[in-house]
Amino acid sequence: MKITERRSASYPPTLWSNDFIQSLSSKFTGEKYEARSQTLKEVLRNMICEGNEMVENPLGILNLIDDLQRLGIAYHFTREISSVLENINCNCLKNHEEWSKMDLNLKSLGFRLLRQHGYSIPQVEIFKDNIDENGTVMGHLNEDIMSMLNLYEATYHSLENESILDNARIFTKKFLKQSIEKIADKNILSLIYHALDFPLHWMLPRVETRWFIEVYDKRNSMNPMVLELAKLDFNMVQAVYQEDLKQASRWWKNTCWNKFSFARDRLVENFMWSVSKNYLPGFKGRVDMTKVNAMITTLDDVYDVYGTLQELEQFTNIVNRLWQDLCNSYIIEARWFNSKYTPTLNEFLDNASMSVAMIPVIKHAYLLTLTNVIKDTLQQIERADNLIRNTCLIARLTNDMGTSLDELERGDVPKSIQCYMHESGATEMEAREYIKGLIMETWKKLNKERQDAIGSELPHEFIECVTNLARMGRFMYTDGDKHGKPEMFKPYALSLFVDPILGLP
Repeated sequence: MKITERRSASYPPTLWSNDFIQSLSSKFTGEKYEARSQTLKEVLRNMICEGNEMVENPLGILNLIDDLQRLGIAYHFTREISSVLENINCNCLKNHEEWSKMDLNLKSLGFRLLRQHGYSIPQVEIFKDNIDENGTVMGHLNEDIMSMLNLYEATYHSLENESILDNARIFTKKFLKQSIEKIADKNILSLIYHALDFPLHWMLPRVETRWFIEVYDKRNSMNPMVLELAKLDFNMVQAVYQEDLKQASRWWKNTCWNKFSFARDRLVENFMWSVSKNYLPGFKGRVDMTKVNAMITTLDDVYDVYGTLQELEQFTNIVNRLWQDLCNSYIIEARWFNSKYTPTLNEFLDNASMSVAMIPVIKHAYLLTLTNVIKDTLQQIERADNLIRNTCLIARLTNDMGTSLDELERGDVPKSIQCYMHESGATEMEAREYIKGLIMETWKKLNKERQDAIGSELPHEFIECVTNLARMGRFMYTDGDKHGKPEMFKPYALSLFVDPILGLP
């Protein structure tokens, strides 16, 4: 009997047993903490309303909104925040005389927040008095560091062909790097280092929240009420996550798929993907999304590692009834690998928008976001085709930047970096720089599609879900493969799902 030789990825085992997951518990549940949360929310709601009345000096309220977003509690105040931004847009940014009076810090912060919330704010009219055509900030030596940092963060909301913002990004990044040695304030230093590593617009919300709570706690101007609500809310939401994770873990154990020696046993990492799509505590689809993610991870390993081409052809015919487009994209890559074919970059990306496995995940997320599912529900998602495609490409390209060498070593189809090298004759370093640029250009397209989608009938939670998948790709694959290497992801699993934030009664 002929023994089939199979590839092995030698994936390390999971760090999280079902027994450990079932042991997770939190004291931050029940009426006591809910009552305190409601009290704090009322205080902050009044604070926002009072700030909304100070139209002549909106910097304070914009800083508060920015803090609430980064602290992960802005979802409690969506109506109030929308009212503030609409008020500022109508009274300040629609009138050139008004915005010409603003300093660079206020312009940058206002521009970022308004674009983030779907407002079509022009780059030229806002910044023409501050930034020349080469991106140089006029009078930059006289600007305080926070103005330059806020401008830097604002440039990541650029659209295609916005050269002022593109050049300003290069200028402010260089300026911030050169300023580091001159800054004594440790709080500001941490913000700069963090922004240079992870621009805020590309940052995964829940990971940002865990990090920013610690930073905010050390700020001299910290508001104790804001901080208490941020810590309390984080711990209360963590308690919800723990119950969802327990349920998902019981399901995973019962499937016995965790016993497949060739596949990644990554239940907690797949749960993180579900949290990244929708981190709100009221979302009821996290367990189902984790199931989808776990099945896709196993399917990916069947195609990438375990199956022979003949087996995969037969397997594809069987499972096509459930995962047709995804499995067809997987078999294309399997054929490339077995024939030792290196596709062009465009060939690779055309197939990768499906093989990255985001589209079936997004379709499930769309259905789970809706309160009422009608017959043509999935047809309605076609309105977001470009939004979804750009997210898929960002996720694929960031994945390749972090995992392509490991995948080639274990035996896999060439990724985008290798495809570009083969097609253009570029070195690996040159190819990586090209892919970085392609990621940036795709983010600009995503920014535009997201801006248009916010004004459409698509649910806001769904738009955020799609955008967050692009952010999740950058988080999971920056500096390596956190999905495949459990030790890399362990600190985040502990901080988000296991360890509460201390300092609360």
